[in-house]
Amino acid sequence: MVSKAVDNRNGHELAPLRSGAGGAGGAGGGVLGPQAQVAVPSAAQADPSGVTIVVTHAPPQHRGSIISRASAGPERAAWSNKMQFFLSIIGYSVGLGNIWRFPYLCQLHGGGAFLLPFAVMLILEGIPLFLIELGIGQKMRLGSMGVWNTIHPWLGGIGLASCIVTFFVALYYNVIITWVFFYLFNSVRSPLPWADCPQVNGTAVAECLRSSETAYFWYRTTLDASPSMEAPGGLKWWIVLCLLLAWIVVFFITMKGIQSSGKVVYFTSMFPYVVLTIFLIRGLTLPGASAGLIHLYTPKVEKLLNPDVWREAATQVFYSFGLAFGSLIAFGSYNPPKNNVVRDVVLVSVCNAFTAIYASLVVFAILGFKAHLNVERCLETSKPLAASLGLLPNANATHEEYYSMLQRTANHTAMGLGECSMTQQLDEAAEGTGLAFIVFAQAIVELPVAPFWSVIFFLMLLALGIGSQIGILEGMLCTIFDIDLLKRIRKEYITAGVCLVCFLVGLLFASGAGEYWLQLFDSFAGTVGLVIIALLEMIAVIYVYGHERFTQDIEDMTGYRPGWYWQITWRFLSPLIMTGILVSSIGYMVINTPKYKAWDADTGKVVAREYPPWVLVIAITMILVGILPIPLVFLLRRFQCLRFDINISQGVIRRIDTTVSTKEMMGDQDMDDEYHDDFPDSDDDDDDDMPPSTTNNRRLAPLPLSPKKKAFKMEVMDF
Repeated sequence: MVSKAVDNRNGHELAPLRSGAGGAGGAGGGVLGPQAQVAVPSAAQADPSGVTIVVTHAPPQHRGSIISRASAGPERAAWSNKMQFFLSIIGYSVGLGNIWRFPYLCQLHGGGAFLLPFAVMLILEGIPLFLIELGIGQKMRLGSMGVWNTIHPWLGGIGLASCIVTFFVALYYNVIITWVFFYLFNSVRSPLPWADCPQVNGTAVAECLRSSETAYFWYRTTLDASPSMEAPGGLKWWIVLCLLLAWIVVFFITMKGIQSSGKVVYFTSMFPYVVLTIFLIRGLTLPGASAGLIHLYTPKVEKLLNPDVWREAATQVFYSFGLAFGSLIAFGSYNPPKNNVVRDVVLVSVCNAFTAIYASLVVFAILGFKAHLNVERCLETSKPLAASLGLLPNANATHEEYYSMLQRTANHTAMGLGECSMTQQLDEAAEGTGLAFIVFAQAIVELPVAPFWSVIFFLMLLALGIGSQIGILEGMLCTIFDIDLLKRIRKEYITAGVCLVCFLVGLLFASGAGEYWLQLFDSFAGTVGLVIIALLEMIAVIYVYGHERFTQDIEDMTGYRPGWYWQITWRFLSPLIMTGILVSSIGYMVINTPKYKAWDADTGKVVAREYPPWVLVIAITMILVGILPIPLVFLLRRFQCLRFDINISQGVIRRIDTTVSTKEMMGDQDMDDEYHDDFPDSDDDDDDDMPPSTTNNRRLAPLPLSPKKKAFKMEVMDF
């Protein structure tokens, strides 16, 4: 008997289950989708000689699989309130890159003109991808591993790859928090330890004189940097202790998942805005601030003709949202099914862009002040020299007279006269650690009550770093928590084990070459792998799950049906942009010899060095390890050559009754045993507010008892 299932489906249909092995039926030949329904005939209609079986809506659970098996049971965590979710997303998405990467890109790529490609890429790439990750997580109420297994078991490697790449990024991201802790502890000293060069026997250290006070404190006092990666220089005990502290703090915040981390986001998400506002108000009152802001946002439209500007904008948007880590999927899975995810995506996107622009105002107001001070010092030393050479009437000449003299003097540089140019000072672009720990630290020294400004600045960096680290780690832990083998272990123990492993591996960054290794991980571990994962995620949702079904899911959850903008970006523009980022990133690595910036104590400057061949082998290995699970899981499941990963078709049939309260319907080998278990009836109405695996499944109705043994017979609905 073949029955027709009610047309009330919440998931994506793959190919129907066929009686023959390896039947066709599309790309998923022989595989029944996780969304099929069960139609149960009444007792009067039931044929005593057979049973009608249709698979219920539930994520695939490959019993005994060593790859994954995720579930979204009723015990799944949930946000305490809407504000907690929103602040968690803000804390994760708005990170250190908004402070020390976006201003640098604006400065380097046309000032205010860079806002145009940034806005275009935000609309065409960032927001569509953002909605896909949050939306699919909310719909399926599963972590990254479970989502891609549910869409198609062959895609299960995407979740595993995302977890591995996230592990690499979490390793070095917490090292930045380690350095912030070290600076925070030193900020309570007055004067600040990087305000002056240290002295030995009354003489300033030569290395500090060759560089600067802040550069010396960063490279020698904080890092004790070695000359190259081939001379690691041993572990630095102060960095080891700060690294241990950083992982202990992260552990206590994340040890119970969002039940513990959700309470911390109120501080990590809101405090940075308080500090940025304080710095902006103070910065606007300082001399030179207006020059810094004008320099930053004066548009250089000709820069837009450079393809690198658009590539950098697309890359910045991609990483600023934290896509492909699995964290957004995890955050979405803790939402109620009827949450308006579209509104959340738009609000977070606007907030992310606003924060980047707002932080740029703060950074360049302070940098303008620093540039103003450097120009004044340059003039104080250059004017007397010019007067002694007879180029100026006296040392008290005006600035205009000095600059006019420079234009008349062709060889002024050889005479030791400085340019003393505000534009030249502001053109010295800095990003990342150089901006935070050297350039900004130098500006803070010049402020009145410098320790106060230093404390709140590094507290802000600490809040931004921890907020992002919580999200990064949550994406990895959510996947680990969903693995069957670990479900009986308490979350605290699993989190402690993960943090311990990360700390031990992270000791690599506590050596004299630690910053060089961080540059390597930042350049290779989280670049190509994340872009590939994000591209496959979009293809999986739009072309495997189906853009029409995903559109319907969004409408069911929010009441808003995505229109032409979403359809065009999902199906065409966003995949093309992601492909462009991937190709350009790989091409850049191949064309340009990879280099890292190392500290040269003899010159007091940073020099570019080529990576040793054995280090490049490690870099390539990291990339391959991050993406290898994708083809590996596909091949293992496609050809069923993994012994512990049972046949997909059998796994699908077992999903009808494999719960904690029921027995096996049939054995693994014997399909002809007499059916004798009674399954209780459930309500006819599907509960859309329940996660897929806890939706009221229509189980098999008890059959009339017969004194004669009846052979078990299966007939599967054909959709």
